[in-house]
Amino acid sequence: MKKVIIFLLFIYSVSFSQVEYLGNKNQALFSTPFYFDIAQQKSNQPSKTKIDIYVQVPYSTLSFVKKEKGFDASYNITLTLLDGNKTNIISEKSWKEKITTDSFDKTISRNNYNISYKNWELNPGKYFLRTIFEDGDSRRTATREIPLNVRVINDSLDISDLMFVSEIIKDSTGNKIVPNISSVYTNKDTSISFFFTTYSNKAQDVFLEYQLNDIKKNSTTKQMSPQKLKVGANLITHTINKVKLTLGAYNLRIVLKNSDWKEISSTEKNFISKIYGIPNSISDLDKAIEQMVYIASPKEIDFIRDASDYDTKMNRFLAFWDSKKPNKQSEDNPVLYEYYRRIEYANKNFKGFGEGWKSDMGMIYVTFGPPSYVERHPLDSDSKPYEIWDYYDLNRSFTFVDETGFGDYRLINPDYSRWPGYRP
Repeated sequence: MKKVIIFLLFIYSVSFSQVEYLGNKNQALFSTPFYFDIAQQKSNQPSKTKIDIYVQVPYSTLSFVKKEKGFDASYNITLTLLDGNKTNIISEKSWKEKITTDSFDKTISRNNYNISYKNWELNPGKYFLRTIFEDGDSRRTATREIPLNVRVINDSLDISDLMFVSEIIKDSTGNKIVPNISSVYTNKDTSISFFFTTYSNKAQDVFLEYQLNDIKKNSTTKQMSPQKLKVGANLITHTINKVKLTLGAYNLRIVLKNSDWKEISSTEKNFISKIYGIPNSISDLDKAIEQMVYIASPKEIDFIRDASDYDTKMNRFLAFWDSKKPNKQSEDNPVLYEYYRRIEYANKNFKGFGEGWKSDMGMIYVTFGPPSYVERHPLDSDSKPYEIWDYYDLNRSFTFVDETGFGDYRLINPDYSRWPGYRP
């Protein structure tokens, strides 16, 4: 029976458009298909702060169209700056990006991406930033909105926000820094590089303390570096070497101290470490193993869970998913990505009274993927709210009833023996 879900996962990962069900063309399936990062720097305009905004779009999230000499894609980005109450639009920037590549493999690679950049000069204060992505071919959209607290950056002695570095390219014109917009690292990375700017109204000696915090383990690694500042802006790049990252969240904090060791200013940024080749949504190995109940047997899960140490547990986890690869020669594992994409979607959309992936809707969605059609009855006078999910290719349908009226839809007459996996 396990072979059935493997086949279904592969088919859905290739053919399903990103909608809640196949008949609805407007609702995105899961997380937004772009990353963005913001860095605050001192402005050349008096009493203002420069806000740098970077937007990164992976090729794998775009709809490429086959052309005579390759593959083309495009997307539109709109940045809307609102006041602190979100009642007035202060400014808006919109632009279109076009991408051409000569290989189909590049269009689906998670390692290829496009970065664009815009900036504003703003008065310090509270704002909201809304970012809208629109795919040029499918017209699929995604929106993210965050509060933006613009701070004062002093002339006398201060520090900008930090940005992580993906790579530094050296050519005849000098060094070009490629920022790491996603703030994601993997267990293959043995160093963390970043850049920032310090500002000074005089030439002086200072100290920079770098604090790398493992949030899960509640541990901190510190490095101290003396720095000679010139008058004005001082661009600083730094690398923390010999790091050993495990799956989870980290925080990097930079503390600026004067020659008397007094803390003057600081800046910090979070990042996540993931295991190379697995989805970014997996941030807790034990939770990821628990979520395998719809594709792995209890014996297989126990074998992974009962490993004597973290490294053995991770190796067993990866070995299980490697065995599900449709193409053993490829680094990408579409079954793994599709499975945890469904887990992520279920958590966001089928909450009920617990985690979405554990709900009845989550169980069916993770096992079978998006239904072909959803028939909703939220307000019928003679019945409680219910939904019918139809899977035309499988000749199956599932009915869910909200018995409590609080959105906790339960499957009517579930027969767990009729499909692979089981309810945890």
